Amino acid sequence: MQLFTDPILNVIAWTLIKFAGFVLVFVMGLATVLTWTERKYSALIQNRPGPNRANIGNLRLGGLFHMLADPIKMLTKEDFSPDTPNPIMFRLAPIVAFIPALMVFAVIPFGPGDQMVIANTELGILFIFAISSLNVYGAVMGSWASNNKWSLMGGLRITAQMISYEVAIGLVLCGVFMIYGSVDLQQIVVAQGQTILGFLPAWGIFTQPLAFILYLACAIAENKRAPFDTAEAESELTAGWWTEYSSMNFAVLALSEFIEIVLIGCLGATLFLGGWHIPGVSGDTPLLVALQIGAFLLKAIFLVWLQMTIRWTLPRFRYDQVMRLGWRIMLPAALANLVLTGIALTLIDRR
Repeated sequence: MQLFTDPILNVIAWTLIKFAGFVLVFVMGLATVLTWTERKYSALIQNRPGPNRANIGNLRLGGLFHMLADPIKMLTKEDFSPDTPNPIMFRLAPIVAFIPALMVFAVIPFGPGDQMVIANTELGILFIFAISSLNVYGAVMGSWASNNKWSLMGGLRITAQMISYEVAIGLVLCGVFMIYGSVDLQQIVVAQGQTILGFLPAWGIFTQPLAFILYLACAIAENKRAPFDTAEAESELTAGWWTEYSSMNFAVLALSEFIEIVLIGCLGATLFLGGWHIPGVSGDTPLLVALQIGAFLLKAIFLVWLQMTIRWTLPRFRYDQVMRLGWRIMLPAALANLVLTGIALTLIDRR
């Protein structure tokens, strides 16, 4: 559809529309809802009432108004700054942690066709690796500029943890690329529309079951969520590198973490759950496209729920356990999966 006669303006307009629809509405909306959902879900698991105080008149709606109360509280709290020789770096750190989390959604295919991807590029997962790895700089900048020993220790933990699990998750996803022969996420989804043995969809969770488990574990560790939240361990480090942040700076850091939860769900749905593909359904009518977009969103939300369940089910690892798991278990398992995938593809090609 042509919105403008100038092709450049037309591309810019469609890019802004897709960014508003996919990122601002779905991603930011879901991340905002998760700020309430996680507390309520954890309360149900632990047999507690959870957030239920915020109200408008006599209306409480199970605590839903906390999604409005929280940002109002953050906006009105004192924006504290520590006595630091690097105040500019201290202020920039939340932005450096927040922006890359949003940028990676540019290559996520929310539906079939080029129009359902914000930036149609063949780089796909390579772009995600390149941009998401920048998150560590926000943590390093914030922890160093906080001029706090607990923050610095948390920053050191984050750096070591993210480097450790980035190696493993990169090798894990190489198996997916070998199976589908592409790093373009849209092409990977299209390839998953085929079948195995004539009836089983060729989703990544069936072709690479071990890779799916390793991906989920490594991605949660990359996001520094429990049971891998050693960098923000309250019982050890107060709040890790978040310790000196308050007001909207703290809110931005918390929101970026929830955005990464949505990213893990969207990327996992794309690579392992067939993306927007619905088994037995094909076509390009508006109704089918809407159903496929809905299927992708539901798959992503399912993986978000799974992450939250893991978060409130498993106890926190010690820091030495996190590092041992990454180097001695995850990395060898990723290498073994890569070797087995190569052997399997070689045997299939010989038939």
